[in-house]
Formats: sequence, structure tokens, C-alpha cells
Amino acid sequence: MQNFIDLFMSVWNQGLLGVSISQIIISLVILLIAFILRGVVSNIVIKWLEVLTSKTDSQVDDIILDSLKKPLGFIPITIGLYIITVYLPLSGLLDIIATNIVKAFVVFTIFSVLSNAVDPLFKVLAGNTWLTSAMSSWLEKSLKVLIWIIGFAVILDIFGIEIGPLIAGLGLFSVAIALGAQDLFKNLIAGMLIIGENRFQPGDRIEVIGQFHGIVETIGFRSTTVRLFNTSPMIIPNKDLSDVSVINHKQLKFRRIRWVINLIYATNSEAIVNICRDIEKVINDTNNGFAINPGQESFAKAVEFGASSIDLEILCYTEVSDYTGFSEVKQKLLLEIQRIVSKHGSDFAFPSRSIYIESSPSE
Repeated sequence: MQNFIDLFMSVWNQGLLGVSISQIIISLVILLIAFILRGVVSNIVIKWLEVLTSKTDSQVDDIILDSLKKPLGFIPITIGLYIITVYLPLSGLLDIIATNIVKAFVVFTIFSVLSNAVDPLFKVLAGNTWLTSAMSSWLEKSLKVLIWIIGFAVILDIFGIEIGPLIAGLGLFSVAIALGAQDLFKNLIAGMLIIGENRFQPGDRIEVIGQFHGIVETIGFRSTTVRLFNTSPMIIPNKDLSDVSVINHKQLKFRRIRWVINLIYATNSEAIVNICRDIEKVINDTNNGFAINPGQESFAKAVEFGASSIDLEILCYTEVSDYTGFSEVKQKLLLEIQRIVSKHGSDFAFPSRSIYIESSPSE
């Protein structure tokens, strides 16, 4: 029995790579405590900091707190790993690897803070006139990618991996990729031009005549998503949007109403003048939803003797941009025109033809 106890203690003390089993267990307990503290930091410390920042008028402390929420959870784990490396009797290559792992966690925590600070930073800049929503989205994604590329390079340097030869190898690889991915780069450049020229932004209603008409949802690195009016999404390569004429209805100043109405030939000239005058009163009244366009005066004029009618042309504008509101303005105008025409004893004509018979068969 004593031999078995001695054998057990020998295995217990020998452990793994010179680290006893008791030291391994203690290290696991330290790591477990670090994970428990991570939850404490996330739930208690963050809430306490939120209470403090809510009492200030400055947005800077809110930005710092938002960027620190997730990375703060990595700090207890990093400290726990450091304590384990100090506690364990590591030496040689194993000690170097353990130390480098702790350094890598420190670098990861730092660059997590920087990456998470990008979102709240661009929220503060969202009110800037020169920074559009699409440009903000692109810059935000690009900055995050750049931050993590630098962070990854620092971690590689910690482990003794030379970055120079790796970059040179990636350069040759990128040339081969570029030859087979020309469309990808065309779409990328086209997307940058769309954003740089501010052709349209997410939320704008755009139309390519004869192809599609819908609401822009996102402008990505490769393609733009447009939600059509039947609610289905349409994914369009950026290069296709940069090479066509796009109508941006969101940027219109006024919506135009241009109608031609037909009055019967029995309408006398005085009634025509009165009808046009009353209609102009309606379309020049901004309280009715109509607008004054400095570039073109609104009017209602008799313009032509039609085949079966006297034709009146009506031209007016409204600042109402949404389709439902625009339809309501048109309905209001239609009812007013109907009332005015009826008031002056006229009526609307419809296509008709008169046949005159010079003689009948009986004659």
C-alpha cells in the first residue's frame, strides 16, 4: 500500500511538463475566478460607471464608456493569465510562450477598446454636414478593419513572426487575386464614387427608368441594396449604378401636377375665363398644400381646341414628398376642379363624333 501511495504522489508531483497537478488545479481555479470577476465587472462596475456618466452633460465620457464595456471584461482574464504565469514554475520556451500569450491578450484588449470606440465616435460625428450616412458607414467599417490589421500585426510581432516577408508574400498574392477579381475592384471604386459624389443615401427613393424604382437600404463595398415597392430587395452591383442615369426623388424640391382637362364645346368664353381664374386661386393657395415654385409659375389656361373638347392645361406644385400625401393633394385638386366646372355651368367632355346626314334613302 505504501508503494502505491508513493507512486500516486510521484505522479501528482510530476504532473505535466514539470508542473504538479496541484499547481494545475490552482491555476484552473485562478482562471475560474477571473471569469467570475469578468461577469462582476460587466454587471456591477459598468452599471456604476453608467450612473456616473449620466450625471454629466458631456458626451465624451459616454463615448469612452461605450468603448470600454466589452474590453473591460477581458481585463480580469488577462490579469488571471498573468498571475498563472507568475505562479507556475515555467522556464525556457514554455515561459516565453506563456508570457507572449499574456502580451497578446493585453494587445487584444487595447485594440478592442479602439475598435469599439469607432461606433460611438461616428454617432457623435453623425450631425456633421459633410459626413453623410453612407460615407460614415464606409469610414466606420474601413477604420475597424485597419485597427484590427494593426493589432494582428502587433500580435504577430510579439510571437516573433516577421511582418515584412509576410507583407511581401501577400503583395504577390494580391496581384494574383486582382487579376481574377477585377469586377470586385470596379464595384469598390464605383461605391466610393457614389458616396463621394453624394448621388444618393440610405433612405432615398431612387429610380432608373425602365429598370427599377425603390428605397435605398444600404450602400456596401460591392453592391447596393434597394427595397422595391413590392417590398422585395434588389441587390445591384455598384458599377451598374455608376454607369446609368439615376433619378433621386428624395432630393426633389417640389412635386409637379400637370393635367389637361376637357370641357364641352358648349362652354362659353366667359365661363372658361372664370373656370381658369377659380382654379388658379386654388393652386396658388399654399394653405391647400400647394407650393410656389420660383422657377415656374402655376397656371390654369385654355390651350387647345381638341377633337371633342376645349382643353385646359393645369400646372402646379406641392412640397409634399411622400406618395400618400401627394395623392391627397391631387384628390383635393380634382374635387375642387369638379366643383368649379359645375359652378360655372360647364361639364367635362368625352370623345365623341357627330354624324350629319344630308339625305335619307326615302328622299
